Amino acid sequence: MTNYQPVGRDELNRVEARLERTNELLQRMLAEVAKTPSTHAIFVDAGYVYASAGLLVAGTEDRRNFDLDAEGLIEAFIDTARTIFADSRLLRVYWYDGARRRIHTPEQQAVAALPDVKVRLGNLNSNNQQKGVDSLIRSDLESLARHRAISDAALVGGDEDLVSAVEAAQGYGARVHLWGIEAAEGGNQAEPLLWEVDSQRVFDLDFCRPYVTRKPVTLYENEGEPPPSRDEVRFIGAQIAAAWLAERGRDQLAELLPGHPYLPGPIDQDLLVEAERLLSRSLRGHAALRRSLRDGFWQHLRAQY
Repeated sequence: MTNYQPVGRDELNRVEARLERTNELLQRMLAEVAKTPSTHAIFVDAGYVYASAGLLVAGTEDRRNFDLDAEGLIEAFIDTARTIFADSRLLRVYWYDGARRRIHTPEQQAVAALPDVKVRLGNLNSNNQQKGVDSLIRSDLESLARHRAISDAALVGGDEDLVSAVEAAQGYGARVHLWGIEAAEGGNQAEPLLWEVDSQRVFDLDFCRPYVTRKPVTLYENEGEPPPSRDEVRFIGAQIAAAWLAERGRDQLAELLPGHPYLPGPIDQDLLVEAERLLSRSLRGHAALRRSLRDGFWQHLRAQY
């Protein structure tokens, strides 16, 4: 049989003293936590912003046709967050964009140089589509929430793939607030994303207009001059194909070839714009010349494979 020794008075006093010290430490820690300001961060899907703001203000999603004052827009986002999260401090703005081989463009370099802004780059495929941006957003959101670095996240985007990022951050106690650009028509944010977030805000035309400027249209037509010949246009197509291949490489060529004789829309548009620049002549309305342009482009690429 086990013999139980009664606890002495001195031992009880020591236990009570330790409990009191523990309670005192907990109260001091809670007091410090209460004095620590909450923190927020802003996560911007730049591809969404360019497409939505461009379409709303300039009537086009094509970045080549308008300028975006990214610095001014980021400052406006920061001011909005300062108003909404009045008792919170800004950690930083994350600006997610795409670039070929993840090499910063001059515009992206300018954004990266801004204070309190971090540029995170995904890749661009041969169709000018961003790849890897959503996973970068999820990684940052989840990591910051898990380490209690932020209490609130303002997410500027609309892709349904961001739902998992929202769920991950919320799982660690962060609140996620979805910000969007007013849709020119229909909607530009996925409903499942709207359902998951803690709050929503939409920036209207008046908010966006100061930051988007449509570029002037360059006219190439010279009245009285005959159009270029098909052979001349075909040669230009081959010349552009050579530059395209040198920039993107054989891997992207292999992805493109199965689509012959058709070109993906973004590549076809790039081909037309560059040809018009080299020819100093518009090819709009010249269907036969545009076919010759594509023929020259394809002829060169297929000869290299």
